[in-house]
Amino acid sequence: MTRTVVASRSKTVIIGFDQPFCVIGERINPTGRKKLAAELEMGDFSTVEKDALDQVAAGAAILDINSGAVFSNKMAEDPRYADNNFVEPALMKEMVERVQALVDVPLCIDSSVPGALENGLKAAEGRPLLNSVTGEEERLELVLPLVKKYDVPVVAISNDDTGISEDPDVRFAVAKKIVERAADFGIPAHDIVVDPLVMPIGAMATAGQQVFALVRRLREELGVNTTCGASNISFGLPNRHGINNAFLPMAAAAGMTSAIMNPLQAAATPKKIAERIAELEALGVIFPEGIDPEVLVPLIGLGSAKAGPSKEIEAIKAADFLLNNDPSGAAWIRFNKVAGGDEGARGARDGRRSRRRG
Repeated sequence: MTRTVVASRSKTVIIGFDQPFCVIGERINPTGRKKLAAELEMGDFSTVEKDALDQVAAGAAILDINSGAVFSNKMAEDPRYADNNFVEPALMKEMVERVQALVDVPLCIDSSVPGALENGLKAAEGRPLLNSVTGEEERLELVLPLVKKYDVPVVAISNDDTGISEDPDVRFAVAKKIVERAADFGIPAHDIVVDPLVMPIGAMATAGQQVFALVRRLREELGVNTTCGASNISFGLPNRHGINNAFLPMAAAAGMTSAIMNPLQAAATPKKIAERIAELEALGVIFPEGIDPEVLVPLIGLGSAKAGPSKEIEAIKAADFLLNNDPSGAAWIRFNKVAGGDEGARGARDGRRSRRRG
């Protein structure tokens, strides 16, 4: 049975076919997050630290740390800051050290810069996951020696020098090539976690079917664990959480063993709460005078006033239970913080009463 072992100084996480689905938290990534990038440029790691704590609390088993920040202001002062090979190695080391000082989960070192990958590997305690290698010749020659040197598992992304193919057979062939090249370096298949590349369902109607078939094939023919950028499936569509909630359990049922994803449900902002209350009042809804607006949040369809586990996490926990990767449902029960009986138990009792009445 294929098992990929990832570890921090005090905790081991196993990615495997017979293990609970592994959630890799994606939030510590300045790409597309201008506020976070600006904070990092000023040496402010408060959001990084908060994201680390919040993601672990929400259920992330591993934290991805991406150092791909652009320091726009510093570029004007020093042209070296225009080069990610200058920026990322030092930044990665600092981010890794700060995160592992706060949480004890394993880390996923994520960068396109080899120097940043190596600095992250040097700074990380335990056995981190490296993200990532592709089938591109240059990337294989740069990354696989690091994987071997530090004896770590690696994410293998199924694209090569020709780009990302829409043909799932081509993506499988690239994954096979990476596994074979890794073997040449003495890296076993159980230390390769393949990302078969999830296409947006809005752009390709067969994207879901493709990835499910690919995952099964990767498991059966190559014996490797798999991962993906989970939100790719819903890119550009409304109600992305609804699609993601369906996709993740289906992917798990097909054999996918992990995903890089956001485990957090964002808290409703005061502005959003006020706008929703005003909208409902315009429709004639009357709210009690002086009521705390945060109390109303779950009642007016805004989720929660506090950040917490996302619906995707809930769907994954349910899938683990249904796939018998959560024996006796212990993790599901803990997740739901059952006290004094849960909905299922009440439903069973109600069902027995109904049968007696019948």
